[in-house]
Amino acid sequence: MPETKNILNKFKLNNDCAVITGGAGFLGIQHGEALIEAGCSIILLDINDDALLQAKKHFIKKYNKEIMTYRCDITDESEIISTQEQIKAKGMEPSILINNAAIDAKPEHGSIINNLRLENFDISNWTKEINTGLTGAFLCCKHFGNSMANRNKGVILNISSDLGLIAPNQNLYKKSNLDYEKQDVKPVTYSVIKHGLIGLTKYMATYWADKGVRCNALAPGGVDNQYSAEFLEKIGNLIPMGRMANIDEYKASVVYMCSDASSYMNGATISIDGGRTAW
Repeated sequence: MPETKNILNKFKLNNDCAVITGGAGFLGIQHGEALIEAGCSIILLDINDDALLQAKKHFIKKYNKEIMTYRCDITDESEIISTQEQIKAKGMEPSILINNAAIDAKPEHGSIINNLRLENFDISNWTKEINTGLTGAFLCCKHFGNSMANRNKGVILNISSDLGLIAPNQNLYKKSNLDYEKQDVKPVTYSVIKHGLIGLTKYMATYWADKGVRCNALAPGGVDNQYSAEFLEKIGNLIPMGRMANIDEYKASVVYMCSDASSYMNGATISIDGGRTAW
């Protein structure tokens, strides 16, 4: 019989390199930390130069480790190609892609007309947000995924949302002292993008499976990030566990989904939302 390996070894990513889009953002940093702690090299892509600089400093301070960062607009295919060439010139061949970049539009409190509402939503915002969250993911799959397929090894992880499985409950944002046209809403683009990423996941999972490239989606619930007590109470009532996620509660799942620990998982969506989508 072949030697049985310690199961925990399957979670190690010592020989891997990961590209994380939106890598300098709120959850992008957490994904990077998770992979570094599993032994992976990481490359952060973002359009925010200042955030990328702060991310570099963060990883040096926390892990005493230099990371690679690139300013890259993933809605521009030529920039993705250029960035991929620069990464390759440094001798790096990414075997993991995390499509994390997104625009999470914030409510416009107290505006005369709330432009996030469907009846007021501008086509320019639709195009910008779809391009970032969905088209950008497709383009990164197209180029980084193809490179993985040519080497017969790779993992693509798309960061969807619990709102990729259900519709947003707009009552969460409703204020009793505001007229209808001023009420806050989660915009239509967020749902379309997060549902679309699950569709993209299934397509990619079947496209290069014979080339050793797996693709899965993570559908996380919201993270507690300085929300009002009123909002936390409202959303807590929609979640069986009664709370939003802590910022580090997705890290182990990211490692699992990017490592050989999930070697037979392909085309799946893992929902980690405290049970919200079970209700």
